[in-house]
Amino acid sequence: MAKIGVLQLPSMKGKVSDAEWQARVDLAACYRLVAIYGMADMAANHISARVPGEEGTFLINAYGMMYEEITASSLLKVDHHGNILTSPDFGELNYGLNKAGSVIHSAIHHARADVGCVIHTHSWASMAISSLECGLLPLTQTAMRFLKISYHNYEGVVLDESEQESLCKDLGMSEAMILRNHGALTVGRTVGEAFNWMHRLELSCHAQLGAMSCNSPLSKVSQKVLDETWNNYQPGTRRAYGVMEWPALLRKLDRTDISYRD
Repeated sequence: MAKIGVLQLPSMKGKVSDAEWQARVDLAACYRLVAIYGMADMAANHISARVPGEEGTFLINAYGMMYEEITASSLLKVDHHGNILTSPDFGELNYGLNKAGSVIHSAIHHARADVGCVIHTHSWASMAISSLECGLLPLTQTAMRFLKISYHNYEGVVLDESEQESLCKDLGMSEAMILRNHGALTVGRTVGEAFNWMHRLELSCHAQLGAMSCNSPLSKVSQKVLDETWNNYQPGTRRAYGVMEWPALLRKLDRTDISYRD
């Protein structure tokens, strides 16, 4: 018997490689976690993951589904040109690909071979920070991790492929970027790593807005300490992000709703 409010889709398990299925499970989990931690924007925004062993392809959400209902089988497989290679049967809903998602994610996956996952959000905190001329300030230890965060100036809704070059140039080799007057973007070698970056970026945005709202002088940290703290967060000085907490986050989801694995 079909559950009310649940989109019934045929399972992709067994129809794709084991590596792709695992990528689908991890990506679906990431969507659920972004929703749980208050960073979703209904059906808008997008998270993508490279398909292991398949050059030039990645997984992304179907435009129209809420983050809280994304499953491993609901994800679209697309190429760098925005062509849908694999899609479940959505019936009359006929969900397709978000054009902005295609432009942003295809550009980054094509330019950065080291990137396995890209997360883009429109959370209220990141949108607020993106509208401030000062951008993200290194006010807290967590924010100091983003001392050299990238910025990309607003050029309108990202529907034109001509923006891909400037988008990738501004991101450079950074793991995080503020899209001015827009939102935030993080990347990682794994889904867990990209989520870790976004979670910490979101915390940094919230903390700054909270501090600035108190209408009191902000405590400053010396440049020497800022640089040393930033360095402590870099690869080579610590373990990769997401490795330790990702299994725990999956257990968190499994305790409440395992449907993301469908």
